[in-house]
Amino acid sequence: MNKKFNPRIKARLRKNRQVLNKNIDNFFGWVKGAKLVELKECNPEEDPVRPELDNKFRTGYGRKIFGVEYQGEIHAVMCFAYTNEIPKSVEELEKLSTDAFLQTAMRDQSGGQIAVAYTVWSKKKGGGKLIVKEVFKNIKKSNHLNRLVTLSPLTEMATNFHERNGAKLIQINETTQNFEYKVM
Repeated sequence: MNKKFNPRIKARLRKNRQVLNKNIDNFFGWVKGAKLVELKECNPEEDPVRPELDNKFRTGYGRKIFGVEYQGEIHAVMCFAYTNEIPKSVEELEKLSTDAFLQTAMRDQSGGQIAVAYTVWSKKKGGGKLIVKEVFKNIKKSNHLNRLVTLSPLTEMATNFHERNGAKLIQINETTQNFEYKVM
């Protein structure tokens, strides 16, 4: 009886391991087929960081919205401003991105040299990390961007997220903090 019992337990463990691995693959499987897309708008109410900013602000001079799309559905969103200096507040972000946009429009160039991520959120596990990675790849490919900086709230969650994803804290401001992702 003992000889028959052990092979059954081993078989059951093997089967459970296969089921668990399959479920993990399904859980993160969407990441492999996801792609970065530029969005015309997003739902600001879904934004846990800066819900007060409307789509007019998010798509204003020198600002864009990107999303991670999988099977026609957006799973993560990141909003950017292109500037030539690091902003310390949302108000300063607006001024600096508008200024960089107007300067480059006069010179017939692309936007500012610094991509400033001022909000990011995910609707699905792994989406936040994926969008940071995808945006990072795009910035590396661009000719005019040489820095990826954040304008993050002064929260432990923001600090942990950016540090886990490889960013370094560069300054703490009155109401925000800036992290930088190494581009070079």
